[in-house]
Amino acid sequence: MKLNIAVLPGDGIGPEVTQEAIKALQAIALEFDHTFSFVEAPVGATAIDQTGNPLPEETLDVCEASHAILFGAIGDPKYDNNPEAKVRPEQGLLRLRKSLGLFANIRPVKAYDALIEKSPLKKDIIQGTDISIYRELTGGIYFGEKHLSDDGNTASDLCLYTKTEIERIAHLAFKAAKSRKNKVTLVDKANVLESSRLWRKVVTNIAKQYPDVSLDFLFVDNAAMQMILNPNQFDVILTENMFGDIISDEASVIGGSIGLLASASVGEKYAMFEPIHGSYPQATGKSIANPIASILSAAMLLEHFNLHAEAELIKLAVEKSLKLNITTPDLNKDHNNVSTSKVGDFIADFISNPNDSNLNFHNIHLGQSTII
Repeated sequence: MKLNIAVLPGDGIGPEVTQEAIKALQAIALEFDHTFSFVEAPVGATAIDQTGNPLPEETLDVCEASHAILFGAIGDPKYDNNPEAKVRPEQGLLRLRKSLGLFANIRPVKAYDALIEKSPLKKDIIQGTDISIYRELTGGIYFGEKHLSDDGNTASDLCLYTKTEIERIAHLAFKAAKSRKNKVTLVDKANVLESSRLWRKVVTNIAKQYPDVSLDFLFVDNAAMQMILNPNQFDVILTENMFGDIISDEASVIGGSIGLLASASVGEKYAMFEPIHGSYPQATGKSIANPIASILSAAMLLEHFNLHAEAELIKLAVEKSLKLNITTPDLNKDHNNVSTSKVGDFIADFISNPNDSNLNFHNIHLGQSTII
């Protein structure tokens, strides 16, 4: 298969982790005789510094000419700490989602056996957790009309949803549940919000088309609590934009590090794959950023094109790296000399030698070798 992949490294640790995802994809291409080409373009604070625009037209053109987009991270403290800034990095990401019609964000959440002890939650609570969160991405309060009064003392953000916007992501969630545990949980605030009551009405009607899939409902405050108390009750979570943003970040504690969570943002024509962590500016350039979320995002990219064997090989390589503690300091305090690139090197080498179990663990941590 030939794929043209737009690479938008973005800000902070984005370029570092994205490079390791590319490394894994290049190893897959060699192993399975695919051709993957990569075209890089600026976005976010990096693009503002270069062009004054967080999403230059040239970057959008590169994305539209590609089969898929590999995204890094976005954000910079100089904008976060300036409430008066009129142009912000995040505007580039929001415009990219809207321009490409990326209406559904899919975030897998999994508790890896090798990392159970790293989670702040108890083993008996999180063991076996395997959730897929479907978050609507181009509607709701993030995109609604915004107003600030002339005196600067009153502000409002409109939360707006249409039946069509709800239907299209609901169908994706129900179809996903059919290949999993046949359960969808709608997270809303229907006891207070009219927009949530529309969600509940539309999703209830769609559920009738999927008789094998059960549907239940949780208010978002209760769902946030249940995510910590009993995450194993969830299979597919379906929710609107802001609730999904919050719930999916909360779910990151299950795996022990936000550096493990990948995501896909898909639409009718385009698809983008990115880790859910932010730009983590404190770690920029220190080679300590965890690249696994970005690498797993590359696996989701492969799955999107039905390259399932290829995606499974990346996942197997990731699990092997976790099992052997070949991980960055966020997960491995005992061997804190394992850098971002060393993790990527190991995973790429494993992809090229999946049947070679002769692993020299000591030398891996010295950076002298990976698979021998």
